[in-house]
Amino acid sequence: MRLPYTKILEDVDFAIVGLPFDTGSGYRIGARFAPETIRSVSLLLGSYNIGIDVSIFEILSGIDYGDIHVVPGYIDDSIIKIEEGLSVIHNMGVIPIGLGGDHSILLAELRAAAKRYGSLGLVLFDSHHDCWNSYQGHSFFNSTSIRRGVEEGLINVSHSIICGLRGAVYSTKSWKYAQELGFEIIPASQIHQIGLQETCCRILSKVGQSPLFLSFDIDFLDPAFAPGTGTPEIGGFSTWEAQELLRGLCGLDVKAADIVEVIPAYDHSQITSIAAANLIFEIISLLAWKKQNSNKS
Repeated sequence: MRLPYTKILEDVDFAIVGLPFDTGSGYRIGARFAPETIRSVSLLLGSYNIGIDVSIFEILSGIDYGDIHVVPGYIDDSIIKIEEGLSVIHNMGVIPIGLGGDHSILLAELRAAAKRYGSLGLVLFDSHHDCWNSYQGHSFFNSTSIRRGVEEGLINVSHSIICGLRGAVYSTKSWKYAQELGFEIIPASQIHQIGLQETCCRILSKVGQSPLFLSFDIDFLDPAFAPGTGTPEIGGFSTWEAQELLRGLCGLDVKAADIVEVIPAYDHSQITSIAAANLIFEIISLLAWKKQNSNKS
């Protein structure tokens, strides 16, 4: 969006932060290159959101903070580095919007946010719940990040919801992993049945005014709209549907957000990166709507 690159955080509302770690993935890798590509295609974006009637930069001050340095292949070290880097941003009262990276980065993001705000509600748009306990005997990878977040007290499950689950699973217990942790789930099939407006109502009702982490895995979109991702699942959503879902969440108290699992090497004509950049625009617009209407009240 042609934001200025700077590490100066005074008088800043939000910061775009690259989190280029991808070796926490159990399948495809390559999401480390997404921050660069998403930034590149974001040159197309303007600053006025006609859907919710906000002009972002009349309300918010934003920067591009650059990337946080990680250690490819070393998830424990990288989680620590990401947490430390994001804590600097949170300590200044700035809202970080992370460009992943695979979904293992979420644990570090939650740790940093919880240091400032305590336990947060989580709205997750994803075709997978990421509540596994382990993978090949290891506790940290992209499908365990949410379970670890609950175990560490970072997620307020009573104000959290997971939307979009679908795809073939390994057993009848697979989705129960999330439910046993206390998450409300709206599977993709149910969203298609009840519609976008009702889905947004359920999210708003569940989250309330809890401080919120908003995480968007690009595989929430159908592979027809986002082929460049790590674990594509058919039966998903169009970019228009994702856009409308985000626009329906005005008023939520978003303290941090991310978009993850974009893999440029598997993309075609950059359509996945274009989708990601536009969804980030919608998330920033939510921040602007919240501040604009808080000032009115």
